[in-house]
Amino acid sequence: MPERQPPKLIIVVPCYNEEEVLRETAARLGAVLQAMARDALVAPQSCVLFVDDGSRDATWAVVEALHAQDAVFTGISFAANRGHQNAVMAGLMEARGRCDAAISIDADLQDDVNAIPQMVRAYLAGAQIVYGVRKARDTDTFFKRFTARGFYTLMRLMGVKTVYDHADYRLLGAEALDALSEYQEANLFLRGLVPMLGYQTATVYYDRAKRFAGESKYPLRKMLHFAVDGITSCSDVPIRLIGAAGMALCAAAALWGLVAIVLAIVGRPVGAAAAVIIVLLLLTGLVLCALGILGTYIGKTYIQVKRRPRYRVARRLP
Repeated sequence: MPERQPPKLIIVVPCYNEEEVLRETAARLGAVLQAMARDALVAPQSCVLFVDDGSRDATWAVVEALHAQDAVFTGISFAANRGHQNAVMAGLMEARGRCDAAISIDADLQDDVNAIPQMVRAYLAGAQIVYGVRKARDTDTFFKRFTARGFYTLMRLMGVKTVYDHADYRLLGAEALDALSEYQEANLFLRGLVPMLGYQTATVYYDRAKRFAGESKYPLRKMLHFAVDGITSCSDVPIRLIGAAGMALCAAAALWGLVAIVLAIVGRPVGAAAAVIIVLLLLTGLVLCALGILGTYIGKTYIQVKRRPRYRVARRLP
């Protein structure tokens, strides 16, 4: 493989109500880009692309001010809030065709920007996808650690291929960006989609810091919704579990029937009312669970066949 030249890098930063932290984010990312350009790790034309996800505060005004001060900062703004995954995807697709590699990183400064040079070095060594993975969760609360581990365990059990302790801090080369553009599903789960691309990967480990300012945009309600999206967007295991549960129920019913016959033969018949109530409750619960899972998939299919745009860019800086 021929040696890669220093890439033109675009750092994609999704933003939603981030006016408190954005100037500090820009300062740190700008310093990292400047240092990498000085060390010939990236091309001088590299830049930072902010994606304003329909913020209700002054986020876009801050982006415009940053651009006026230094052209290394640019951005796009959604007409309405469309969610973090759509904002990341929009930034990556905006960068596609304009760069050799793109890195997505959240605006809250919890992901270590000093890992970016390591990601670029891994790209120069041949990787098309470089995952940023946190070393530990020492700064998290017990509840956060417990739910995070449960999330990744559930994803694995449901057959969704993800990278443990990796969020959306990653580098994608131009080939990986082109491949990602072919995935047109309406319900995005990038942590599950990117591992499907199949390119050479590398991992960079970093320490995750506390949020610099503002509040988390992923409370428990959104995390649960995110987990459901991840499973139903990337796995058919829940549907197959329905069939397995049905077979198990049939086997249990057959076994119980055999036991009832044997007890009747030996003169100890079971109460009919108790048996009927237990079976009815079990069947009703199974049917309701099955309907809920199938309804989730049908709902996603309904949204997908509408082929609505994931987002609409209202404003764009050069």
